[in-house]
Amino acid sequence: MVFKRLLGSLGVGGPTVDTVLDPGPVLPGGTLSGQVHLQGGNAGFDIEQITLELVARVEAEHEDGESEGAVAFERYTVGGGFRLAEGERRDVPFSVTLPWETPVTELYGQPLGVVLGVRTELSVAGAKDKGDLDPLTVGPLPVQEAVLEAFGRLGFGFRSADLEYGRIGGTGQQLPFYQEIEITPAPQYAARVNEIEVTFLAGPGGMDVVLEADKRGGFLSEGHDALALFTVGHHDTRDWNAEVDGWVRRLVENRASYGSPAAYGPPGAYGPPGAYGSDGGYGHHGHDEHHHDGHRSGPGIGTAVAAGAAGLAVGVVGGMAAAEAVDEIGDFFEGEEEEEG
Repeated sequence: MVFKRLLGSLGVGGPTVDTVLDPGPVLPGGTLSGQVHLQGGNAGFDIEQITLELVARVEAEHEDGESEGAVAFERYTVGGGFRLAEGERRDVPFSVTLPWETPVTELYGQPLGVVLGVRTELSVAGAKDKGDLDPLTVGPLPVQEAVLEAFGRLGFGFRSADLEYGRIGGTGQQLPFYQEIEITPAPQYAARVNEIEVTFLAGPGGMDVVLEADKRGGFLSEGHDALALFTVGHHDTRDWNAEVDGWVRRLVENRASYGSPAAYGPPGAYGPPGAYGSDGGYGHHGHDEHHHDGHRSGPGIGTAVAAGAAGLAVGVVGGMAAAEAVDEIGDFFEGEEEEEG
């Protein structure tokens, strides 16, 4: 779906912009390419700058509850400095690199419910207009897919995925938000854990895998959250089933300690050192960091329908198909733009 928009700040007769992304999902840290198609209006215009902006639908927690909003997390200048003649058609190709922490929007070809978009902004004669919006599809890195497949083979199921505004303390997180993939526990852990949330924080040299378990309470104890962090390389070859199972056991038993021999990854791996709290947590977050409550459920559209040799499988809930999920992207961001107006 492409949203072709008239340059509203210049009124009727202004140029139009139509951005078309190359087909197929892009990987975090990978190359996003396509073309910006410009169509001249009823007069010539000086195109000062063409900017692409990556935007995401993000949840934020505050005293009054939760809210959603659009967050821009990267900008690229891909053209400009020319005059677009009356009625002229001009194509501007582009190729830009996504941030390593760009969230994953699909798994095994099925949408996770995470909303990302590429918004095109034109600067014309001193005026700026967000002229076009396109959905952005991001697939998992090989090591991310390997970890999620291992969870599936171990009997865990997909519940939902969302983006949370804030930062995870003790990590090298770069973006102002992070992705949580919520999974249901495997049968062997169901009595001890309500759910596990997986967060990937990738970088050029490797990736941090942050696990948070919402642990069930006992007869004489309350439930609580436990966090653990493990570091892996992009090209690691491991027995991922055994590896992930070991991570979960350490997490559930509160034996994981970031920076200790129990943590994974070679010396100098991605992510700065940090320290866990007594229950495996990171400790108290700052005022600008998200505080995990471990009891919410994101608005993802997928739910697990199978788990086995193919790993975590994503289905559709409530009759919402992939095409409807794409429609939701446009509706959401167009609503944001109306509010801005």
